[in-house]
Amino acid sequence: MGLDLGALVLKSGGLLVSDYDSIVAINIFVALLCSCIVIGHLLEGNRWVNESITALVMGLITGGVILLVSGGKNSHILVFSEDLFFIYLLPPIIFNAGFQVKKKQFFRNFMTIILFGAVGTLISFVIISLGAMTLFKKLDVGPLQLGDYLAIGAIFSATDSVCTLQVLNQDETPLLYSLVFGEGVVNDATSVVLFNAIEDIDIANFDSLVLLAFIGNFLYLFFTSTLLGVVAGLLSAYIIKKLCFARHSTDREVAIMILMAYLSYMLSMLLDLSGILTVFFSGIVMSHYTWHNVTESSRITTKHTFATLSFIAEIFLFLYVGMDALDIEKWKLASSSPKKPIALSATILGLVMVGRAAFVFPLSFLSNLSKKETRPKISFKQQVIIWWAGLMRGAVSIALAYHKFTASGHTELRINAIMITSTVIVVLFSTMVFGFFTKPLLNLLIPPRPDIAADLSSQSIIDPLLGSLLGSDFDVGQPSPQNNLQLLLTIQTRSVHRVWRKFDDRFMRPMFGGRGFVPFVPGSPVERSIHGSQLGTVTEAEHS
Repeated sequence: MGLDLGALVLKSGGLLVSDYDSIVAINIFVALLCSCIVIGHLLEGNRWVNESITALVMGLITGGVILLVSGGKNSHILVFSEDLFFIYLLPPIIFNAGFQVKKKQFFRNFMTIILFGAVGTLISFVIISLGAMTLFKKLDVGPLQLGDYLAIGAIFSATDSVCTLQVLNQDETPLLYSLVFGEGVVNDATSVVLFNAIEDIDIANFDSLVLLAFIGNFLYLFFTSTLLGVVAGLLSAYIIKKLCFARHSTDREVAIMILMAYLSYMLSMLLDLSGILTVFFSGIVMSHYTWHNVTESSRITTKHTFATLSFIAEIFLFLYVGMDALDIEKWKLASSSPKKPIALSATILGLVMVGRAAFVFPLSFLSNLSKKETRPKISFKQQVIIWWAGLMRGAVSIALAYHKFTASGHTELRINAIMITSTVIVVLFSTMVFGFFTKPLLNLLIPPRPDIAADLSSQSIIDPLLGSLLGSDFDVGQPSPQNNLQLLLTIQTRSVHRVWRKFDDRFMRPMFGGRGFVPFVPGSPVERSIHGSQLGTVTEAEHS
């Protein structure tokens, strides 16, 4: 019943109509995806249950049914391939995260996001790796090399920001939403870059020179991947601004945006860079410049197209993880009893919680020092929520684990089976348990204030994609005198932002477009809206 979907998608001959089992498997899986969407819609009012949890539960139920029907031999409809994830599922998820980012909040808290997402991930990586080296030997999980422990640190340092954001509300907690969202994306990018850098170092001859080479490789991947994403985004903005595709067809505008985004990701993979970081910054640049250069109809189309592709990819992955949790072959190979994988999963979850606490609270203190008196600071209650919300593991952890410990979705070694089953348990437990209790914990620590919600609902959102909240968050605290370090950090943050705004307005927008650049296309909705507003102004003047 199992089908290697990665091989199927990449097969040059395409899907064979005569392959009846393949067609049945794909039909069942697509029907399950539709069921997850329908059930998620019915549970939309329940903020405790989100689409990720729904997909996991549906996957568990489906896997159980298949396991019973097959006589305990199989629980899969499809066989997972890490190539399928990295080539087809991951790009729309990450690009949409960058494309939909509320840039005012994101860059307003940019230093804090970088602290949490990059520095914090490195701290968590070190703690998880060292903890695994110490504790895994006591559990007798099997032979693991130094590279394996470092890879485990990178795998479980990657948070699942998407699942967390589904239980947070941007209107109720704008600061929290911005921090969790930004940290989650930068965290994923940093984890993947770490993972790639680990695979490139010579573990057998590890010394100080190898360590320096590892740090240099990490920085090289990080900055070159970011630069490639920025260049790809600027190139798409320049092409659309100069050629004005909408004179002939808005479809060409949408097509060039989608293809340029995907091209940036695949080019990054071709150059052995971090595709996740490239496509994320490509999304940010496209939303800042390219999106404003297209017509109104293309803006609406691209926004919903990217969101839809990302949504389907996420549901696909969580649905498969639910089915894979009941893979009887991996459980038999891992251990005669489930005690060892469960004990290993509990150990990993403990290391994840300790590693996250080790950077959230100290870095929040440093972040508060850099904020001026009128800006909201991260209160202790908010720090607890950020710590809790980042405990979930999901898509990136699963994909990296499969990439490290399987071959085309299959495991042949006992230690690999143990690591895969433990990863699945961690993802299931963290997503369902931590995700389920995130909303009640949020309501307990920071109860929603109706007056703020009413003010936000009465605001006119002109630009739903890029508009962001201008208000503050809760528990700001009383203004306090600034010490020398706080004053220095505040001045540097404000100066960087001011210099960028001047540079953007003077050099970047005249060349690449952006907000304020309105493509005028005869007969387009933009033209009609302009003429309508002018006609309304003339009519109003005549009546007055």
